[in-house]
Parts: sequence; structure tokens; C-alpha cells
Amino acid sequence: MLALGTPPERAADSPGWKVRVVPNLYPAFERQQVVIHSPDHLRSLAELSPAQLALVAQAWTEIADRAWKEGFDHVQALVNEGRAAGASRAHGHSQMVWLREPPPEIRAEQPRLEKGSCALCALLANGREELAIAETASAGGRLCLLAAPVGRAPYELLIAPLTHEADGFGSSEQLALALGLAADAVRRLREVAGAFPFNLWLHGFSGDGHWHLELVPRLNVFGGLELGAGIFVNTIAPEEAAARLRALAL
Repeated sequence: MLALGTPPERAADSPGWKVRVVPNLYPAFERQQVVIHSPDHLRSLAELSPAQLALVAQAWTEIADRAWKEGFDHVQALVNEGRAAGASRAHGHSQMVWLREPPPEIRAEQPRLEKGSCALCALLANGREELAIAETASAGGRLCLLAAPVGRAPYELLIAPLTHEADGFGSSEQLALALGLAADAVRRLREVAGAFPFNLWLHGFSGDGHWHLELVPRLNVFGGLELGAGIFVNTIAPEEAAARLRALAL
């Protein structure tokens, strides 16, 4: 069942697999794994069924739990879709990077949390009406897809539980719903922007952070101003982006 050139999977190989976790052939970090989303050659997260997304979510949460038990402080789960977004393979997959300490973006969010305030909770409470695009719910609570209030690129999006959930990656069920909203977002974006590469990542905290997904469509090219000064020029206001995507009936 192993494809030519694919390293052995972590668990014993068996026929009929639906999601596989294998070590990265060219790791840039101490521990780095690839989650193959489906045995079918599906290129996009948007093509996965809810059942398949649930299996991907289960793989992410199990890997994160294992990493934290082994003493790693942070696990970066990410999807690079399209060559311009950094993907080296067309077959849909995600990557799990185990880190000994929080990366800079996570550290930048921690001071606000330590002061007892959560910027994401404030956004969901005060900015949701204009920025919200879609919501979904389960017994575990509601999640919202919304336009990022200060996006680095047109149509940058956030997906988060409406209530402050600091349980690492959230439950597998909640994460599956979040990935479902991400897939919905990609389908909506294709209606307004055509085929496009994108980056998706999860900020999951081992402490008190409000876990969430961030989705950045690669619709523009970051130049010297963005990379050198950290000043990002976004040509579409977040309220306008949300209104366009919200209006689509998929």
C-alpha cells in the first residue's frame, strides 16, 4: 500500500487507510510530520468531505497531544496549498512541526493573555456583526468564520470558537468544524477570486490562549515594504471582503 518514494507511516501499514501520518522526508526541524489528507488525489482542502476533515482533525489533535506529552511546548499545524504558497506536492496534505518553545507569533499573543485580556474574544464580541461570514455549531459550541480586521492580504480570514477555548487545539470535533469552515471559505473565495494558492495555520496553545485558524490567500506579492517594514498594503477593506463572501450562497 505504500506509494513509491513515500516513507513508512508511523502506525503499521494497512489496506484501506483514509489519513496517513508520515515523517517529513526533508525536515527543517527536530520533529516534522506530514499528514496526507486522503488516499485520493485531491488537491485542495475544499474538496474534502466533512468525514475526511474529521479524520484530519483527529490526526492533528493526536499528534499535538503526543508532542506535549513528550515535552514539546508548541505544535504548528499548517497547510500550504499551491506552489506560490510553498507546497512542494499537489496531493493535499498538511504539516505538523514540533517546537521546543513558542515561535515569535505565538509569543506576540501571550502578553495580552497574561494581562487577563483576549483580543480575539474582544473582536468576536464587538466586531463580529460586520466581519462575520458564516457560523457553524455543535454540542461543543459555536464557531465563526470572519474577515481579519487587519489583514495582511485581501480576504485574510479567521476561524475561531465564539467562547474562549484554551484547550490546546480544541476538541477533535470542534477542530473538524473549524476545518469545515476553512473549506467553505476556500470555496467562497474561489467564486470571487478564482483559483488561488493559500496558507492556513492553527494557533493552538498549551496554555490559556484562544485557539483559532488563520487563512491567508496569496492574492498579492509581498514586497520590500511588507517584508522590510512590516507594513502590509491591503486593497480590500475587511468589511467589504466579509460582505462579498457572506453574500455567496454555496
